[in-house]
Amino acid sequence: MTQTPIPRPDHRRHIHVDAVDPYRRGTARGEQLRAHLPAALDVYERLFALGGISPDRVRDDAERALDAVGEFRPGARAEIEGIAYGAGLDPWRVAALNARTEILARSATVPPGECTTLVRRTTEPPGDTGGPGGPDGPGDTGDTGDTDGPAAVVRTFGVQTWDWHVELSAHWHTLESRGGRHTVVGLTEDGILGKIGINSAGLALHFNILGHARDGVGGVPVHVLAAVVLAEAGSVAEAVDLVRGAPLASSGSFALFDGTDATLLDLSPAGVFAVAPDERGLLVRTNHFLTPVPAAEEKSWLYQPDSGERHDFVRARLARLRPLPDTSEVLVRCLVTGPGEPPVTCLPDPAEALGRRWASLATVALDPATCTAAVLDGTPAELGTRPWRTLTAG
Repeated sequence: MTQTPIPRPDHRRHIHVDAVDPYRRGTARGEQLRAHLPAALDVYERLFALGGISPDRVRDDAERALDAVGEFRPGARAEIEGIAYGAGLDPWRVAALNARTEILARSATVPPGECTTLVRRTTEPPGDTGGPGGPDGPGDTGDTGDTDGPAAVVRTFGVQTWDWHVELSAHWHTLESRGGRHTVVGLTEDGILGKIGINSAGLALHFNILGHARDGVGGVPVHVLAAVVLAEAGSVAEAVDLVRGAPLASSGSFALFDGTDATLLDLSPAGVFAVAPDERGLLVRTNHFLTPVPAAEEKSWLYQPDSGERHDFVRARLARLRPLPDTSEVLVRCLVTGPGEPPVTCLPDPAEALGRRWASLATVALDPATCTAAVLDGTPAELGTRPWRTLTAG
């Protein structure tokens, strides 16, 4: 198989908004994306058509999703409608972008490729001032608050690839959103409220897609839910409560971690189920369920054997490491793969057709200690050859 470099814009867009009113935040986003959203919509319209989803069905699904968002969080609906107004588009078209996962769940001809996520929770002896930091340097230390003497230092940090259709390589941006309960920084696609990021409370969220036989439209889209979590939750515990209270009709995974806690959620129409870090403080996620209830109705024909092969490969690589990575940069290197290895680092095959050209569009490192998201406009293998963009939510 011949693989080619991923085409990227010379200057990746950064969207900054600052408004208390969500409609105004959305309008500001839409205005900054006005010249770019039509091209993103065109790619998704082609993907929907490739999946046999008619334009009328797309519009109906988008409007149903927008209604579900409005019932769950009116402010999130207002922000989507604000994006549409600022970009000069009908609201249902922006809603279709936000519900693209749920709409594409109808398709059996546009298979997912998707992402790999690693999170580490460390517990170090008192007095150890070394921090995991991000790609640009060490982070601050934490404390468990033991009043009887020096406490162990607990830290968390995470990294992931964001793998998606190479045709969308120009249609994502970094984001800084201020004015809500928490400032949020991270990465998302043009027109979509949220995806991967961290907030000013130090709550981080990595995002992967999963597949359940009952996935569809009717609940809150998982991308919108990710945005709501980062906007509102101040800790892992708050985030888990919020997610468990959301009406879900589709699947996904949130790797949630703050300064001391970390969990991996299986989200599905069958419910929300949590996975704790293993005995070494690691969470590893690809694109299959890790808990038995949703796994019983998994769309394994879509994600396997690729997801299992990536998951096993990364876990085996981590098992051989002594000591485990103590910085985000070292953890990112665990995501580098080459010929003959499962495609954790994913490069597109130009011989494949639309819908099958997968690529690692970005690499993201999140650090609760510093409330930072570091975004590499490149694959993990390009670490050191391309600059990181570091965003601070604090």
